[in-house]
Amino acid sequence: MQNSQLSPDLLPKHIAIIMDGNGRWAKAQGKPRVFGHKNGVAAVRKAISTSAKLGIKAITLFAFSSENWQRPEEEVGVLMELFISVLSTEVKKLHKNNLRLRVVGDTSRFNARLQKKIAQAEALTQSNTGMVINIAANYGGKWDIMQATKAISAKVAAGELNPDDISEALITEHLTMADLPEVDLMIRTSGECRISNFMLWQMAYAELYFTPIYWPEFDENSLIEAVTWFVNRERRFGCTGEQVKALMESE
Repeated sequence: MQNSQLSPDLLPKHIAIIMDGNGRWAKAQGKPRVFGHKNGVAAVRKAISTSAKLGIKAITLFAFSSENWQRPEEEVGVLMELFISVLSTEVKKLHKNNLRLRVVGDTSRFNARLQKKIAQAEALTQSNTGMVINIAANYGGKWDIMQATKAISAKVAAGELNPDDISEALITEHLTMADLPEVDLMIRTSGECRISNFMLWQMAYAELYFTPIYWPEFDENSLIEAVTWFVNRERRFGCTGEQVKALMESE
């Protein structure tokens, strides 16, 4: 199915991507892992560009998990510098194309220079009305639920909220991406079949797409294939197939 054949009504509103396989891709070519991370930036550009062309409302890219601090110090250092470099060179292009950039996660652990770059990038694009690009950095799904729980608990302790008023909707309101639709399609590259503590709450009913392609090789056609697969899925949300069909026919 070609890009032009994808109906806007059937497209996922929010795509989340675990960009996996940079290191293994580099190793297969006899290169250091950092070579893979640097080449992965080109795949990020393609994913953002293709998603924007398709009319996707939001895309969330898992750039650095809260568990990634356990990686070799040199690799973490390179990733941080690469993050700064990409923010510096790419944000103006995003702004020019009316795209909004946000960094979600516990950014307090990043150095002052990176925190400044993040703040500048977010400020520049905050009024843009196009696709929202979330970069999940020092992010974890458990952390996201925990920080929401702390915020709600503080309101209960202050007498601003009754415990009986806590609901799924209230918890959702306190998550880092509360203003966006829940994830419709989650893509993970490199052949690994797990979600690795990524957006646990928001992916409750996401369709999970796993591809053996390493992230640096994930291109426009790869993304369109994933979206086409999604479009052909029957999403039941706990209902039966017959119920879904009847609902669609009544609309």
